[in-house]
Amino acid sequence: MARKVTRNTKGVRRQARAQGTSRKVRSARNKGHSFIWRMLGMLPFTEEQLHKTFTVLILAGGLGFVLFLAHISGASAVVSDRFAHVASNAGYKVAHVEVNGTQRMNEMSVYERAFGQQDLAMTRVDLDGLRDQLLALPWVRDARVSRQLPATLVVDIIEREPHAVLRRPDRLMLIDPTGVELEPINREASAEYLLIEGPGAQDQVEELTTLLDAAPALQAQVKGAEWVGNRRWNLTFVTDQRLALPEGEERAAAALISFAQADGVNRLIGGEAASFDLRNAPRMYMHVPGRAEAQELAMGEES
Repeated sequence: MARKVTRNTKGVRRQARAQGTSRKVRSARNKGHSFIWRMLGMLPFTEEQLHKTFTVLILAGGLGFVLFLAHISGASAVVSDRFAHVASNAGYKVAHVEVNGTQRMNEMSVYERAFGQQDLAMTRVDLDGLRDQLLALPWVRDARVSRQLPATLVVDIIEREPHAVLRRPDRLMLIDPTGVELEPINREASAEYLLIEGPGAQDQVEELTTLLDAAPALQAQVKGAEWVGNRRWNLTFVTDQRLALPEGEERAAAALISFAQADGVNRLIGGEAASFDLRNAPRMYMHVPGRAEAQELAMGEES
């Protein structure tokens, strides 16, 4: 009996294609691995060192994940409290405060804030927070706080420099070169400082310093400055004579320099005139008591 045999050519071709694809995949994978290992081989590490490095990275990642879980679960706070308790019992807690750099300010204000950390373990002292509290004190321009184990906090203070006295409606305030109020001051003690007054004058202290620096020869003669109309200065000399300056920083500086030059020639400060008006510089008007009209002096054209 004859049998009919049918060749399954389609299945054979599919199998061949599959085998070809598998070989290509293996070849590509081997090439990729070879490229990676060639790149790693260029590094100055042995294969054993690389394996150790990868192991450390994996362990570090796992530890970081564990710490993260501990933090969000509150376990880290318990550990921190326990550690602080052990440190405190071992003598590592705030018992002394050493303050350096204070000359004019009241040190008690520093101690009050520093000893607020007393009975705390040194590990629990918030150095940045304490520094922020100290910077809020009027006299403190900068501060540094550090631990000196086992039981001392060291506070280094940089004080603000007293510069002038600001007249308030109800009191006199000592201020620094930027206009920051330091502390109240009595009339007798304020005599050695420049007296500044007028609405908005506190915000113009640095500009006033720049203005007076334009005529150094006059600085020792100026005892007061009034900010007028939020636009210009009136200066009062130690002789109680007053000088009215024009508006604008450049015009005011030029007028003050011209006045200094005229004073060097004519000895205006200490003379007969009670006041000088340079608001229309270069023309200067002088008021002399007992005379009906003001005298006029040509100062020369401004440069």
